[in-house]
Amino acid sequence: MFGIADYGAFVAAIVLFLAIPGPGNLALITSTTKGGVRAGLAATLGVIAGDQLLMWLAVAGVATLLSAYPAAFAAVQWLGAAYLAWLGCKMLTAAPGAPPVLHIRPHHYFRQAALITLLNPKAIVFYMAFFPLFVDPARHQGLLTFALMAATIAALTFAYGLVVVLLTQHLAARMRTNPMAARVLEKLAGVFLIGFGIKLAIAK
Repeated sequence: MFGIADYGAFVAAIVLFLAIPGPGNLALITSTTKGGVRAGLAATLGVIAGDQLLMWLAVAGVATLLSAYPAAFAAVQWLGAAYLAWLGCKMLTAAPGAPPVLHIRPHHYFRQAALITLLNPKAIVFYMAFFPLFVDPARHQGLLTFALMAATIAALTFAYGLVVVLLTQHLAARMRTNPMAARVLEKLAGVFLIGFGIKLAIAK
């Protein structure tokens, strides 16, 4: 299909990767809890925007550049780790009744999710390694093939994000009657963000 080998397997692999817990999923859940469906969808679009940029950077060979200059790769890696840890610390230290770490303005959620996605340099390398697995050399159609792959990932990410947002909103509506549970979940989210940041910092 337009140079993609086993399109069904490609779709299945993307769905599997989307379901793996990570900073992107946490951004969707936290955004929806704080700002509702509108904020959750804005975060979803932020994740998609970040992913699309990383995918096309990968196609352009940025992974090769990062491999050739380890210092640049390490700098971006540490920047991403510090950003995630900073968000986590703000959640952990927020006082009861304080303004939320993630504001309810939709454009803020979009920027937040996009930054979390972009500040993961491993994603560029991942796409560089992932795309060739599903490219048929005999039928490859250049940018058209990569464009279809990118569009498929964007559509699947939006559908997945919509499901996560709606489920989170349903659960959040029940949790609003129990402020203590909401506080505990916020602190837990902070711990996970710090953990993701540490994992990114020590990743080889």
